Amino acid sequence: MVGESLASPVGSHNEWDPLEEIVVGRLEGATIPSSHPVVSCNVPRWATHVQRPAAGFKYPRVLVERAQRELDGFIALLESLGVTVRRPEAVDHKKRFRTPEWSSRGFCNTCPRDSMLVIGDEIIETPMAWPCRYFETHSYRELLKDYFRRGARWTAAPRPQLTDELFVDGFRPPAEGEPMRYVLTEFEPVFDAADFVRAGRDLFVTRSNVTNRTGIEWLRRHLGPGYRIHEIESSCRTPMHIDTTFLPLAPGKVLVNPEYVDVGRLPEALNSWDVLIAPEPDPIDDRLLKLTSMCGKWLSMNVLVLDGKRVIAERHHTGMLRALEKWGFEPVPCDLLHYAPFGGSFHCATLDIRRRGTLESYCP
Repeated sequence: MVGESLASPVGSHNEWDPLEEIVVGRLEGATIPSSHPVVSCNVPRWATHVQRPAAGFKYPRVLVERAQRELDGFIALLESLGVTVRRPEAVDHKKRFRTPEWSSRGFCNTCPRDSMLVIGDEIIETPMAWPCRYFETHSYRELLKDYFRRGARWTAAPRPQLTDELFVDGFRPPAEGEPMRYVLTEFEPVFDAADFVRAGRDLFVTRSNVTNRTGIEWLRRHLGPGYRIHEIESSCRTPMHIDTTFLPLAPGKVLVNPEYVDVGRLPEALNSWDVLIAPEPDPIDDRLLKLTSMCGKWLSMNVLVLDGKRVIAERHHTGMLRALEKWGFEPVPCDLLHYAPFGGSFHCATLDIRRRGTLESYCP
């Protein structure tokens, strides 16, 4: 009953406490994203010749079927390990919607990690910068309402206007050696939850082509003085989402991308942490996968920690599996390689709802 004090079913403070409940995305209804500049700036220039005319059409069946088989196997693995799996509703993302300023078709609900951020017992709907993702959390509304009724806190960040003032006209990604620049202005706060990772009272973020400084500041003020937000500098020329750049795996242990992160410039809060340098990803020979993937080669870092010891990682990336063993973890191999055309891998495809643990400080 509304007004009663309830024990929240939502509770997750970091990336490694024992996992009890998780949301896993869906492939049904997935639609190729629009050719809006905020989308195309993260697509390789050669690939825009394919992406732009295909925007708004359903993904080819051959891509969906391969990814679905692997997704089903991933869900079965989670359930076999005692994790409760929840799913969003299936949605026809090809349906067009509009605001007073613009209209768009949708994208997909494959990556709940982008549109929602769990901080303790609170779920925050994020103000995403891609117009095609404007109503993406509607497919999760039955879940959100259920969690709220049972005691969770549910917040939505200010819904952005996404007008031309937010985007740099004629933007092109910087070449190597050029000063970093982003497609977003500071017109209004926007951010994807996947640009943040959590380590108790400390959060780490990368500024990117979907997360601006105003969005970071909104979250800093919303969370208040009980939390600290630290920025991780990324040298990626098309930055989008932190979990192929920097990912805490356990208390005092963080996995970093040697191509994007200068270890000597990490925040002082990490001075006592072990910095684990990700190995070079194993090459992928599948030509169709290379042509359609929305993610770079470092998706090998997109792992899901089960309990601070066991880590679900892509079976194909044997170098990462061996490195995890060397660092004292127990890798749990699984297939999700063909999920890349839809936005990610194990970390992207999920949203931690409940991990067994309490709010702690892990950084001095």
